[in-house]
Amino acid sequence: MAYSETNPLAEDFGFEVGGPLAAYWIALLRVITGWWFFHAGVTKLIENGLNFTYGTAYMQGMTGTALGPIPVWMGNNLAWLIEPGVPLFETLIGLALMAGAFVRLAAFGGVVFMTLFWVGNAGFGNGLVNGDLMGLLLFATMMVFAAGRYYGLDALIERLDVVNRYPKLRYLLG
Repeated sequence: MAYSETNPLAEDFGFEVGGPLAAYWIALLRVITGWWFFHAGVTKLIENGLNFTYGTAYMQGMTGTALGPIPVWMGNNLAWLIEPGVPLFETLIGLALMAGAFVRLAAFGGVVFMTLFWVGNAGFGNGLVNGDLMGLLLFATMMVFAAGRYYGLDALIERLDVVNRYPKLRYLLG
């Protein structure tokens, strides 16, 4: 950290990755990203319960997308998983991120969702860099920076004996 006699706040204010501002920012991003997915999931649950048929109908109509026949096949054959899974997983991912628990696992789920949304919207009418890609990058950021360790429950969970006995659990936490 550089010291400047002309700025008396120079030592108290910094943007280092390990500094307090970065920690606050990562925690804020985690909570807002969690709210985004939680709201999307809960809204679907309120409106459709565990029968979110739009998801399968959307996938069945993706014949001309970059993923080709994969989403069409999924829409035709995995409706039993997609219809209840989309609202449930969105809600759970959102709750986990907001609480800061199992953040890497939850963020990985978010990466999968956003990758499917991004590649699935293969028309890229709004360009390759669109909201789906930005969401994907947010979830990846949560994983890379172990966002649950910043003012999240993962900081407490990682101190449990079970995590000390099985340190590989930290790959799901953080």
